[in-house]
Amino acid sequence: MEKVLVITHVASEGPGTLGDFLMSRGFEIETVRLFDGQALPGGSLEYHAVVTMGGPMNVHDDERYPFLAREVEFLRRAISENVPVLGICLGAQLIARAGYAPVRSGAGKEQGWKNIFVTDEGRKDILLQGVPALFRVFQWHDDVFEVPAGGVLIATARNLPNQAFRYRNAYGLQFHVEVTRDMLAEWMDQDPDRDEVLRTFDNIEREFSLVARALYANFLWLADIRRRVSSPTGRIAAGV
Repeated sequence: MEKVLVITHVASEGPGTLGDFLMSRGFEIETVRLFDGQALPGGSLEYHAVVTMGGPMNVHDDERYPFLAREVEFLRRAISENVPVLGICLGAQLIARAGYAPVRSGAGKEQGWKNIFVTDEGRKDILLQGVPALFRVFQWHDDVFEVPAGGVLIATARNLPNQAFRYRNAYGLQFHVEVTRDMLAEWMDQDPDRDEVLRTFDNIEREFSLVARALYANFLWLADIRRRVSSPTGRIAAGV
């Protein structure tokens, strides 16, 4: 059975619908709960893919959360070994940091349902095949990332241009596509906009789900391609 490593930074930000999708496709999920003191794996990374989830912490808050610096080094190793990597929100910012790109405070918290636009490069990218040129996602973040050198911006927005990027064999999504209604209800429990956020989810659930499933399927397709062209040692052949 193929195995996907999922890295979590807080109990409330798990893989959501991505986890459901992986299990429905027969993948085994190995979860590392960094906030509970669990360690990232060492040795050869024999995973179909690595997914790193969101969290409320700042990407550079190593003193308070020492696991962040360790995770950045782990992501650098996964990228160097050509293991497909997907980062969501904080996970995307950690990939950007792993690629030596700046991650900084934005102009303020971006929260709620927002429109995302696929860039010209994104229209050619595997991850966004079958995804509408404009789609809605849920946002909840303070910090923003720059695209690592050599990377490509594949999705943007009017207020915050850097929304999704590809860096070698890694993808970073600033936004959330994995959320379920229950996750949103928990996240927004004390927020005055909770009811409106949930109403919007109910109204767009079908289209939102279709976008998420297309992204997941495309990411796994990329992982399958890389697995098929792997060398006998388990690493991707040079030049792929």
